[in-house]
This record gives sequence, C-alpha cells and structure tokens, in this order.
Amino acid sequence: MFVDYNSEKIMAFQKSLLAGLIVLCVFFTANSCFSADLKIGVMNVQKIIVECEAGKAAKGRFDQRMTELQSGFKKEQDALKELQDEIKKKSSAWSEETKAAKVREFQKSGRELQAKTDDARFEMKQMQDKELEPILKALETIVEKYGKDNGYTVLLDSKNGVIYANSAIDITDAIVKKLNGALDKK
Repeated sequence: MFVDYNSEKIMAFQKSLLAGLIVLCVFFTANSCFSADLKIGVMNVQKIIVECEAGKAAKGRFDQRMTELQSGFKKEQDALKELQDEIKKKSSAWSEETKAAKVREFQKSGRELQAKTDDARFEMKQMQDKELEPILKALETIVEKYGKDNGYTVLLDSKNGVIYANSAIDITDAIVKKLNGALDKK
C-alpha cells in the first residue's frame, strides 16, 4: 500500500503542478511581448518522498504495522482454510444438519475475517495519509522557495505528464536534500 505512494494528496499536488504548467504555457504563448527567459525544472515527487529521510522512516513504520496486522490475520486465515478443507473432505459423511452448520460457520468466519481485513485496510490508509501529510506540506513549501530562489518559471513532476526531460534540468536530488534539512529542523 505505502510503497507506491499514490495517495490523493500526492495526486492533487501533481495535478496542481501540471495545471500550473498549462496555465504558464498558455500565458507565455499568448503574450508574445513577455521577454523573460523561460526556465523549466523537473522533479520526481514519488522519488523525493521515497528517498527523503522522513519518507524512509514513515515507510518503516507503515511496513511494521502492516506486518503486525498480517501476522494477526494468519491464525484466522489458517483456521478458515482448515475448516474449508474439513468441509470438502468430510461433507459426504455428515448429515445435512451438520453439513449446513459447518457451512454457516465457514461463511460467518469468512465474513468476520473480511470485516477485519477491511478495517485494517482503512487503518493503513489513514496511517499513510497521516505519515505523508507533513512531508507533502514541507515539500510544497520547499519546492516553491527553491523555484523562486533559483529563478525557475515552472517546476514539473516528471512522472505526471512530462514525456521527456533532459536530466540536466532534474532537481529531484536537490529537493530531497532540502526536504531532509527542513524536516530535520522540526
């Protein structure tokens, strides 16, 4: 879940970067008397989040919780599998009442496990959002400041709408360093 980092907040951030590019491109092509140099930079937002220290720490906490939840479900999954195997093997020897009771028990256990799995999935989504929120807030501030300080007209996410970008304009590593510095201060 956490590995792909495709939360709604990341997508919103990426969409706002793309929207900004489109607006700037339209403005610059429509206003031919604008004489300032156009300076474009690209960055990989997903890579920044994965490689920054705060992102690595968040992923570690997320993976640890995921492992805890999965090990908690293992016993229940094994019991459900055993019951299913028992029904398959012994159902022909059971009476209709016994067979029906075992099938109901299997279905009930399956629904309970599914409910617990859904709860765990929701918990992991909440945890991911909570872990990513401060990183994304800091990233937005850093990218804005970096862009202004270095004279960029526009900074784009290289994984959202950019088909090709020369590696010379990739600022991903610089943003990771700035983000690590900013989050270390907090």
